[in-house]
Amino acid sequence: MEHLPQEAGAAGARRAVAGRSGRLIAGAGALVMVAALAYWLGGIGGSGGQAAPSPSPTPSPSATLTVPDVYKRVGPSVVVIQAGKSLGTGVIAADDGTILTAHHVVKGAKDVNLTFADGTKAKAVVSSSNPKRDVATLKPAKLPEIVVPATLGGGVAVGAPVVAIGNPLGLAYSVSTGVVSGLDRSAEQGDLSGLIQFDASVNPGSSGGPLLDARGLLIGIVVSIADPGGDEAFAGIAFAVPIGVALGGEDGEGPDGPRI
Repeated sequence: MEHLPQEAGAAGARRAVAGRSGRLIAGAGALVMVAALAYWLGGIGGSGGQAAPSPSPTPSPSATLTVPDVYKRVGPSVVVIQAGKSLGTGVIAADDGTILTAHHVVKGAKDVNLTFADGTKAKAVVSSSNPKRDVATLKPAKLPEIVVPATLGGGVAVGAPVVAIGNPLGLAYSVSTGVVSGLDRSAEQGDLSGLIQFDASVNPGSSGGPLLDARGLLIGIVVSIADPGGDEAFAGIAFAVPIGVALGGEDGEGPDGPRI
């Protein structure tokens, strides 16, 4: 897993905390879990995994939801990504099945394999990539019978509740909750900037997964954690690229609206 030192910024609360952050790739050690995951996703079941939600069309969110409702709504949009030795997460972000993920999950991979929530497996190619923002889009060779794209989000405020869904350490469709801890965070040497800081638990394998607000709207793509101990363990600080930036906008000005 790649590490990023976090700078203690002169701008105070609007800069990243001191220490190091790690990009959340699960390496060769997660491959055993991936095998078990594939078995489980095929419909036979797993002893410690979260059950994949049943795909269904996503209604337009209009009110604050419970965490189980957020999971039920967005879980069918979440995808397990195996790229070489790296395990990560993706999220369906368009009706045509386009998947958003973190660039470092698929960087240099010759083979990208997907497992959708309904168990459908498919190859994918990287259709676009932005290493500066650590985001990439994937085009699946095959889609599930029901494609459930996540609904893109709106404004983000410090203190607002968030939900993360991903595959930490190969534990597919894991859900964690927290709050937005800060905005416009930056990594040392300008490697990553304009990030959402949050405290919902994420770990290697979570990279590329969705960060959601209390209405189940997609507000960011998970990319890294603060890792002051260098042991790839969650220290209570994680980062996500805002969805407007992930969609191609500079400083949050994406094709679908203003900074979020």
